Amino acid sequence: MTDNTKSTRNALGSSSLNYSLLDLAKRGVLTLLLLTLNYISLFAQAPPFLDGKYDHWADSVLSTLTPEERIAQLIMIPAYSNKDKVHVDSIAGLVEKYGVGGIIFFQGGPVRQAHMINQFQQLSKVPLMISLDGEWGLKMRLDSTVRFPYQMALGGVDDEKLIYDMGAEVARQAKRAGINVNFAPVVDVNNNANNPVIGFRSFGEEKENVTSKSLAYMKGMQDNGVLASAKHFPGHGDTNVDSHYGLPVLNFSKRRLKDLELYPFQKLMDQGLGSIMVAHMEIPVLDSAENSPSSLSKPIVTDLLKNEMGYKGLIFTDALNMQAVAKYYPPGKVDAKALVAGNDMLLNTMNVPAAITEIKAALGRGEISQEEIDKRVLKVLKAKAWLGLDKWEPVETEHLIADLNNSEANFLAEKLTKASLTLLRNEENVLPLKGLGKTKIASLSIGANQRTEFQHYLDRYSPMDHFIFPKEGSIEDINALNESLSNHQVILVGIHGLGIREGRNDFGISPEMVTLLRSLIEKHTVIVSVFGNVYSLGKIQGLENAAGVIAAYQETPLTQDLTAQMIFGGIGASGKLPVTINHAFNRGDGLKLEGGIRMAYTLPEGVGMASMDLDGIDSMMRMAIKMKAIPGGQVLMAKDGKVFYHKAFGYHTYDSLQEVRVDDMYDLASITKISTSLAAFMHLKGEGKFDENQTLGHYLKAARGTNKENLVYRDILTHQARLRSWIPFWMSTVRKSGKFKWYTMKVDSSRRFPIKVADKLFIHRKYDRKIYKEILSSPLNAEPGYVYSDLSFILAPKVVEEITGEEFYTYLEENLYKPLGAGTLTFNPYLNFEMDRIVPTEYDSAFRKQLLHGTVHDEGAAMLGGVSGHAGLFGTSNDLAKLMHLYLYDGLYAGEQLIASGVVKEYSKCVYCEEGNYRGMGFDRQNKPGDPNGNAAASTSEQSFGHSGFTGTYTWIDPENKIVYVFLSNRVHPTRENRNIYKLNLRTNIMEEVYKAMKKARLNE
Repeated sequence: MTDNTKSTRNALGSSSLNYSLLDLAKRGVLTLLLLTLNYISLFAQAPPFLDGKYDHWADSVLSTLTPEERIAQLIMIPAYSNKDKVHVDSIAGLVEKYGVGGIIFFQGGPVRQAHMINQFQQLSKVPLMISLDGEWGLKMRLDSTVRFPYQMALGGVDDEKLIYDMGAEVARQAKRAGINVNFAPVVDVNNNANNPVIGFRSFGEEKENVTSKSLAYMKGMQDNGVLASAKHFPGHGDTNVDSHYGLPVLNFSKRRLKDLELYPFQKLMDQGLGSIMVAHMEIPVLDSAENSPSSLSKPIVTDLLKNEMGYKGLIFTDALNMQAVAKYYPPGKVDAKALVAGNDMLLNTMNVPAAITEIKAALGRGEISQEEIDKRVLKVLKAKAWLGLDKWEPVETEHLIADLNNSEANFLAEKLTKASLTLLRNEENVLPLKGLGKTKIASLSIGANQRTEFQHYLDRYSPMDHFIFPKEGSIEDINALNESLSNHQVILVGIHGLGIREGRNDFGISPEMVTLLRSLIEKHTVIVSVFGNVYSLGKIQGLENAAGVIAAYQETPLTQDLTAQMIFGGIGASGKLPVTINHAFNRGDGLKLEGGIRMAYTLPEGVGMASMDLDGIDSMMRMAIKMKAIPGGQVLMAKDGKVFYHKAFGYHTYDSLQEVRVDDMYDLASITKISTSLAAFMHLKGEGKFDENQTLGHYLKAARGTNKENLVYRDILTHQARLRSWIPFWMSTVRKSGKFKWYTMKVDSSRRFPIKVADKLFIHRKYDRKIYKEILSSPLNAEPGYVYSDLSFILAPKVVEEITGEEFYTYLEENLYKPLGAGTLTFNPYLNFEMDRIVPTEYDSAFRKQLLHGTVHDEGAAMLGGVSGHAGLFGTSNDLAKLMHLYLYDGLYAGEQLIASGVVKEYSKCVYCEEGNYRGMGFDRQNKPGDPNGNAAASTSEQSFGHSGFTGTYTWIDPENKIVYVFLSNRVHPTRENRNIYKLNLRTNIMEEVYKAMKKARLNE
């Protein structure tokens, strides 16, 4: 438990005094209870602005105001930054003519709103108090801002320090945007599942939990200079009428109100709550007058809130244009009644002159005194001084959007959302999903009309079929889906588009949706993720029978992202249900789930770095594109199993027609060596079927009797076996005239020429024999020593096939790629993927006479039908990173030891360092440790290893720092003569930026 959490809980108290009060209440000793509450309030913390140091400014300002201007200081008018100039001018006129005390802003944008604030403040005689409803941050009202989780989601978060931090960040953003008061937290105890107006806005149904969470949020804001406002007094949690449209009636006893609804308000008051918003509700036990909303009730605002509960902070009405009050009283009269009732600030006054006129009339009738008005104006002015409005400065609009969307705020939103995710069912520990290699998975979005972001994020972990069932889905659609899904073992269901609709409480869940879900649960392993109001769980009959159930609370890109990560074990789960839904889902339910078995996706802050410290990577990539070193590319960085940087830059080609996306596929070139041949050898090593101390001839019959027979694999894999560097096989297919020899290539496929080399180019079905024969008959280098060679890797698929009896790719797919969920690691991607996902490479003017798109760049691999052990593999940076993480964790990934422990460590070690060959067995290593111009980042550890590719690809693993780096580009476009990528040292310099960011983070600790 953090210190802050301890102090929060201590502040709430479970003392003997509290228990004695409860006992007294149960015995009905109400008078003594009220006396005791008043006694406690004597020792309660006062609102922060009641410090005497604000008195002088408040007194001096009050003395300058006319009686009308004093009344106007108690008026807060509504404004929108998404409306036209007529609206802006009308607000400016009210500010300048009447001197209103404040403005509450609704929908709009931060910059537009800031300009309005500056304009209005400059027109105002007394600085305006600016407010906003920001229950889940400024995003509740303003675009281009950070969205934090709903309070209901936070109700199940254990770490209340996170909620304090959210309050602090909301305050920082509010101040930056010129906002002084945030009408939050909602402290209503939502114990009515059919509540149409509070629901997800509440922290839950249990008063202590609501109180502790609200207190953390309040303190976070007020400790950082923004006034909090607890709402909706005296408690809107158990109503079935929305006060925006009607007047709710609370037929509760006073004892019940004191014990439940008023409990959080009193606790926050005792801790210095700055303001309260009074709701519009009829409460007969407190005010017997008919149609008497609480906001207009003197017995409730003055007698209960001020006198009995001892509250001395600012009291705001709820919006006075809401139908709960507006249907009974016209503008002006409703304002006067609210002021007479005891409120300090009149929110959403719709007719300022009428309000001032009616309040002056109330003064004349003796319903309120000038002394009382002045007292409230002084309170408002003191609050303004505490808010710094006595020294007001214009809102700086330059960089405002960037400042409101800083990476720390986004990371906090991520942490809060992650902590809120609630796992309610996990039968037989189905989550996180395991055994991807043997499981056919499908995703199904219910209530959506197109593929959802949830499905997009699921794709990062494993290939799967995606299906949609819209809100208007029929029985025929159900039958069709059942048929399509019949051969899938696991179905990942997301329920979308949930919301309360007027006159309905089913959240948009149709009988057909329920029928479909129940039929699937009967036949498949179904994991259901509910993206929306958690009360909707109770409307899905049979949901408790699903193998997995996840409450995500709301439908945002972040919740869908993190839920996908949780399902596959990138992250864990720790949230608790803050309300009871039905017999199956009760308050406090929530299973713990450990994460970290697969890659997670986070911000740099998630691994201890600052996002801004990695801006250099973006700059380098943009510069490389500008200098035409590359048309575009992908950069992926991971640390501790968390992908913290994954971006795409530029275009597929220099015509700038197709932007690079992070899930586009690149020709990996020589990274194929460590991703196919070496991967297979290491897997076989773990099975006892391959030994690097054996010879090529031992495994490959065709090598016996040749000068390659006795080459030892330790030497072969370290490029120390005297093999020639390469052989230009394609040249032997071309006549001097430039045309292909008749028995080599044809423009059309046929039985004799079935193997595709490139578009409209097919090679003889037995030509591979000539290639293998040429390799085996080639002379060895006269001198021993390091010479990088493709030749043994071209032979590798034949070696693997002889050892296993399986086709090369099939062996890799079944034993490595499928278990990893790396579905894009493939040869000849044109066979199974859309062409717009595949990035072209070179325009081959010598051999294939075309732009190479979907077929391999390497000539030799192309002549082998695109399948080889030295080149030919395609993939995304994300899927390649999965394989690299398998290597980082010494053959272990997602709980499966796919390569025997110790094998990767052995193969990645330097074998002949003393001879000047720094390579491992198959892996490249630093050839110049610490040299910024070497083949690896200067700061990478001595244990690091990886490989590069001719087409502009690169991957590197640093076991000491637990870093995986993948860089994909097509630097050979349009020609391999383009060597700017080497001149810029781009690939290694990018990785060095990460080490710089890590070093800076350590210095700042």
